[in-house]
Amino acid sequence: MPICAAIEPSGGWWITLIALAWLLAQKPWITPIPGTTKLNPLEENIGAVSIQLTPEDLREIDAATAEITLQGARYPERLERMTGL
Repeated sequence: MPICAAIEPSGGWWITLIALAWLLAQKPWITPIPGTTKLNPLEENIGAVSIQLTPEDLREIDAATAEITLQGARYPERLERMTGL
């Protein structure tokens, strides 16, 4: 089941807006920067600030993401060396 499937239908929000709202709920200093070249999607993305995920919503998302096994490197080795990480 998709991570946001249980939350999306109840609020009528798009999954992308839930993802942005989740980012906003993590820390007050996190500012997501969704990429878009059109005004309409930008205005829709701004709507994520009006989504108030409940503590239960956040727990559901955290539980679902905890089950995901990350695979592979973030960058190819040559590029990661350039990051200084």
